[in-house]
Amino acid sequence: MTQTFEWRSQSRLLDEIAQALRERIYAGIYAPGATLRQERIAAEFGISRTPLREALRVLERDGLVVNKPGSGVRVATADLPKLLDAYAVREAMDGVAARNAAERATAPEIKALVKQIEQQQKVVERWDPAAYTQSNVVFHEAIVSASRNTSLSSLGPLLRMTSQVFAPAFSLSSERASTAVTEHRMIVEAIAGRNPDEAEKVARAHIHATATRLKALLEERETDNEA
Repeated sequence: MTQTFEWRSQSRLLDEIAQALRERIYAGIYAPGATLRQERIAAEFGISRTPLREALRVLERDGLVVNKPGSGVRVATADLPKLLDAYAVREAMDGVAARNAAERATAPEIKALVKQIEQQQKVVERWDPAAYTQSNVVFHEAIVSASRNTSLSSLGPLLRMTSQVFAPAFSLSSERASTAVTEHRMIVEAIAGRNPDEAEKVARAHIHATATRLKALLEERETDNEA
């Protein structure tokens, strides 16, 4: 894959490279654990390795890549304990986003959320895991957007890291997705009903349910390792 850019400034160069790399990770082009060959990537982007290294440092701060001496830069792997920590943060932030959305979302935004639920239901019925994962991210991003809370801007990378990159590695199933869509519908109903308390409650419960499932999986794996 060859990707070329025209850069206007050094800072924009860094931002554009970092975003391009993020999108490749989100899309699974660079899978968890994959080694990122800097010389090859620099050639594909038509850039020097200096701005690429800076962009990789940005992704390292995001938790998307790790840089270990002797093994190079790799896409981060799904570490279940760290994923649980991330979901603990998401539970609080998603709750705030839903509360604010119930207070501030416009009628067109609410209508769009309802339509997304309908689309998600169809995806689950034919069970397309990749399409569901993408629709899940879009749904939660739409709530953050409707919240109009600029302090939640950091939720975007966290949302994609948990829902799009790592969580699917832990056996995403059609059954859980179907339950999640029902929970999504409850969140939208609370937002549409202009009920901030209920919106926050069900949004937090939704994320907590996923974290509980992941925690059970972690405990199961620990038990297997001890056996």
